[in-house]
Amino acid sequence: MKVGFAGLGRMGARMAANLVAAGHDVTVWNRSADKAQALAAETGCVVASTPRKMAEGCEAVVTMLADDSSSMAVHMGEDGLFAAAGAGVFVEMGTMSPDHIAALARSAPEGCRVIDAPVSGATQAAAQAKLLIMAGCTEAEAAQVQPLFDAMGRATIFLGHTGGGTVMKLAVNSLIHGINQALSEAMTLAEAAGIAPEAAFDVIENSAAAAPMISYRRPLYLDEAAHEVTFTVSLARKDMEITAALAASLGTPMRQGAVTLDVLKKAEDDGYGARDMASILNFTRKESS
Repeated sequence: MKVGFAGLGRMGARMAANLVAAGHDVTVWNRSADKAQALAAETGCVVASTPRKMAEGCEAVVTMLADDSSSMAVHMGEDGLFAAAGAGVFVEMGTMSPDHIAALARSAPEGCRVIDAPVSGATQAAAQAKLLIMAGCTEAEAAQVQPLFDAMGRATIFLGHTGGGTVMKLAVNSLIHGINQALSEAMTLAEAAGIAPEAAFDVIENSAAAAPMISYRRPLYLDEAAHEVTFTVSLARKDMEITAALAASLGTPMRQGAVTLDVLKKAEDDGYGARDMASILNFTRKESS
């Protein structure tokens, strides 16, 4: 399949590489052109100079972008994706707001479809094509792009309507960020009582409270500085702000979510924004000292 892919950050570059490995004809674009050139040298994909040129004649266009504003900039305008001729399905896989996904769906060229299909899984899952894909459509509506989902993920769950994938991604991330903070508090409590971090983590990882993210983030929790960032505190704060706004619009109480957002804001203000979300453990330790 002829595919365009925009957004080659920590997740996107790995996802695009998996599309190439699966045999798809991939053209990429990234705001920082050096990342696109590096991926082309590694995989043999083609680099386009603008989103519009990338999307020309593609059967599907995949975007993995950071937020609503970056997605809007890439889709709209004279050189945006929606200005391309012959493009088919547009798949937004970044974590966006439901309002933004609705706006994209309204603005898509006639005859084209927008599917929100955010993912769950960190950079390792992206590299290994083991992401969970949450698609805001029916299985039938995703038939054209299912081979792409299969090349990037281990499973696709269909949420039935536009925006459904985005809402579920926000719900999942609110739980993940809550677990991240609860783990940080539990570890800090154990350490304050004289239990070694490694021993405390062994217990938590093997307890009824264990979750997959606890295991795959273990190296970061125990030695954050020795490992590359996979998901920043700033992105976590962005997720929780969107989630809080959605909850308010739906009249859904999210008391734990409000606490999670407050801690993320404080950590970001304290200089943790570019650090991995696992750094909330170090932030909690600092607050307790």
